[in-house]
Amino acid sequence: MSFWDSILSIVSATGNALAGVIEAVLTLFEGDPETRRKVAFSVAMIALSAKMAKADGIVTEAEVSAFRDIFKFPDDQAQNVARLYNLARQDVAGYEAYAEKLASLCVSCDQNCPVLEDIIDGLFHIAKSDGAIHEKELNFLSRVAEIFHIKQERFQEIMARHVHAAGADPYKILGVSPKDDFSIIRKRYRVLVSENHPDILVARGVPQELQAIANDRMAELNAAYEAIEKERRAA
Repeated sequence: MSFWDSILSIVSATGNALAGVIEAVLTLFEGDPETRRKVAFSVAMIALSAKMAKADGIVTEAEVSAFRDIFKFPDDQAQNVARLYNLARQDVAGYEAYAEKLASLCVSCDQNCPVLEDIIDGLFHIAKSDGAIHEKELNFLSRVAEIFHIKQERFQEIMARHVHAAGADPYKILGVSPKDDFSIIRKRYRVLVSENHPDILVARGVPQELQAIANDRMAELNAAYEAIEKERRAA
């Protein structure tokens, strides 16, 4: 059974209540941690992206397309994904309630849980799909990150990869300072690469269908490092 089929079976068993789906994930796959992580991540992305799509009061075609581009699910599972997505959009529960439940899906409740950071990253991809991240969407993302116990400086690093109206700041993307020695910057870059390699994301539960997140993240990190390296050489 694919994890998409697993999600559908949970939806059916919980009477189409998304809150019940989230609760069921915590216990149904207790003996299968790999599937549990994948299902948990998928439910989180579907639920929160659907809620965020309504954050500014308008669900654009670009946002729906971006959701599908990032969540590269098999064609034969499109109906299952659409069912969950629509459940989240139509449900009267606020996004904060979902975020709190989804935070409990992380293996650790410590700050900066990698899986929860992956969810925030994916939501940024969808938010910027129509050409700009609107104020209400940014407030949504900031509040979800707060519920996920993601430190503010870490959230700023994630945001820097997506929001840069005046041009991307490579130092913010890598979480370093222009005052830092290049050896420190290089060390930080290598740590980020090791933490965000696509294989690492798969190991912590990000489904293969969401590798666009990992690939884009690595591209941003590489570009930031190359920009700083070029700048230092010129100096």
